[in-house]
Amino acid sequence: MSMEKLLVIDDSSDIRKQLQWGLGKEYNVILAGERKEALSLSKKHHPKVVLLDLGLPPDENGTEEGFKCLEETLKNHALTKVIVVTGQGERDNALKAIQAGAYDFYQKPVDLNELKIIVKRAFHLSSLEEENYKLQTVLNIQTSEFGGIIGQCPSILRVFATVRKVATTDAPVLISGESGTGKEMVARAVHSLSLRKEGAFIPINCGAIPEHLLESELFGFEKGAFTGAHAQVLGKFEYAHQGTLFLDEIAELSLNLQVKLLRFLQDKIIQRVGGRDDLTVDARIIAATNTDILKAIEEGRFREDLYYRIGVISLSLPPLRERGDDIILLANFFLRRFSETIRKKMKGFSLSSMEFLRSYHWPGNVRELQNKIQSAVIMSESPTVELHDLSLTEKRIEDRGEDRDSTLKEARDRIEKDMLTKAFHKNKGNMTKIAEVLGISRPTLYDLMKKHGLQP
Repeated sequence: MSMEKLLVIDDSSDIRKQLQWGLGKEYNVILAGERKEALSLSKKHHPKVVLLDLGLPPDENGTEEGFKCLEETLKNHALTKVIVVTGQGERDNALKAIQAGAYDFYQKPVDLNELKIIVKRAFHLSSLEEENYKLQTVLNIQTSEFGGIIGQCPSILRVFATVRKVATTDAPVLISGESGTGKEMVARAVHSLSLRKEGAFIPINCGAIPEHLLESELFGFEKGAFTGAHAQVLGKFEYAHQGTLFLDEIAELSLNLQVKLLRFLQDKIIQRVGGRDDLTVDARIIAATNTDILKAIEEGRFREDLYYRIGVISLSLPPLRERGDDIILLANFFLRRFSETIRKKMKGFSLSSMEFLRSYHWPGNVRELQNKIQSAVIMSESPTVELHDLSLTEKRIEDRGEDRDSTLKEARDRIEKDMLTKAFHKNKGNMTKIAEVLGISRPTLYDLMKKHGLQP
């Protein structure tokens, strides 16, 4: 197995040799002493990680040449992780380099053990990003075929397989799942793959409309049916003729409307409110619920015969917390989408933010993840989404009782400060090790220290 390529750019031949000796056992170290040579080697070898000294000839005592090299390297290979190596007292230049797109910085004199940690993390993050980009082809296929539904875990692949099977039939479908899992998206996917795809897809949320209005919304009404009915109005059933009617939160239907829906499923006939004529409607029914419909049957809130009618085909959508690496897959998809929409260059997620994304409970499921990523892209001040950009509390699989009376910001700040303090004591103030333990870059560590009033 070939070793990963690491490009070292430094005007000092002694430092180049030292780094080649110290890192050569783990990486294929490529050496360059000035900008043009470095850019040529970068184009030839496509290294994932670059160690860059800002003081390059002919400006060894300045930083202009180094910043040009940084800019052109990232322009040619946006995903390259550039670690800027600076002298003592040049932290301002290092932070300026981070703002220009560098991954991290390291101050001379070189401590190989600490530098190895930084380089290892850079290669690890680069590998994760590369893996995510390889999945983009798969994502594009899925988003076109399944209307934006994305996933690779076994449970979601079973959903895809079922959608393909039921789409070509006219059988009623019942989709169950927690709020935010994508029930309407699945319903739209069934419709778009069906023979009815040229017809209308008509959605209605049965729980969002008062009962006395819902009947008119669904079945329409005749002129004079009630006060204010000045003209005949068609209902959702008629608008869905030769298409699909999606009844979201169907468990919220009253028993009276359940009887009318049952009649339609049996005979394909409806009557408008205030009307006596039977109207034949050709519409496929797809229903969804986020409640336990069997419990509703036991409690007498839902008709058992209607359940068997609408549930000819049943689809259960998994909650996001049970979808494993799909969380990161979705997070990167949303990151790319919102980066393009907002026109803001984002490279990816820090290791700590990815770990948190995987372990967070996600009570709002995919909808919550989408909203958090959109917010992070807007609020982030660096090309990498850090943990604090996600605006999530430390609620993992279990609920923390002590956080219930706190605002989200207060809980997040308390957790950040507590983790920072513990890491400082445990690692005796070693900034590189603290950043590694917390899974953040050192620039982010300095920012968090300043935010919470901590001193190195």
